[in-house]
Amino acid sequence: MFDIIKERIHQGYRTLNYPFKMPVITPRFAGLPSITPTSCANCETRACLKACPMGALNIAETGPELDMGRCLFCRACEIACPEKKISFTHEHRIAAYSREALIVRGPAPEDICQPGVRPALGEQKRDLSLFARSLKLREVSAGGCMGCEADVNVLGTLIYDLGRFGIEYAASPRHADGLLVTGPVDENMRKALLDTWEATPEPKIVIAVGTCAISGGTFSCGRENCLGVEDVLPKGSVDVYVPGCPPNPWSILDGILSAAWKKKNMK
Repeated sequence: MFDIIKERIHQGYRTLNYPFKMPVITPRFAGLPSITPTSCANCETRACLKACPMGALNIAETGPELDMGRCLFCRACEIACPEKKISFTHEHRIAAYSREALIVRGPAPEDICQPGVRPALGEQKRDLSLFARSLKLREVSAGGCMGCEADVNVLGTLIYDLGRFGIEYAASPRHADGLLVTGPVDENMRKALLDTWEATPEPKIVIAVGTCAISGGTFSCGRENCLGVEDVLPKGSVDVYVPGCPPNPWSILDGILSAAWKKKNMK
């Protein structure tokens, strides 16, 4: 027992004081996109469109538009653009309250990486303050590749310590306040997801994690796959979208906190 206590003291305090202190993420991480809003009329190659494997880019009159709900964050468009109008910041807080808010049309804010409680992109569809002090989520892996699932599970480790926010995973949807869904929702999981949704008591929230859960991702062309959560659940049922393939664990944590946590909970 003495050796265990000694080792625990030696390791020190590992949990990051998030969201008041920002995590150190590898420089290779591609976060919130930043778009220079100028016309692409003189660009004849459309190299960025050809480079994007997901068709997440669109060229409008004001310049490129990037849909994070379909983007793999592979940076191929950033590399291909001859005028460097597309870039990816290191900002991990990319969750959004609406599907439309995931479409990036302009530059990222200059103070984007400042610490503090930053809400998700867009406006909340409804008041979620009921879940501000306690939230039980039922995780549903709906045909994913286990990339998003692995990053969801890691939130229970001491670095992230999801439980300190009053947020936990529930074993049964009947004991849950909402669903956290990953994967494109294949045909084998369609009924299971609907049954889980119906078994979760009202009021309930839904958090779609990963590009697959938002739009079907790389599996959207498969005949056995749906186009994400909203292709199966009732329209408007998703409250928070967390893009990425897979999203960084800090991005997932930010998305969950955007739905159900307030600064006063740390007092």
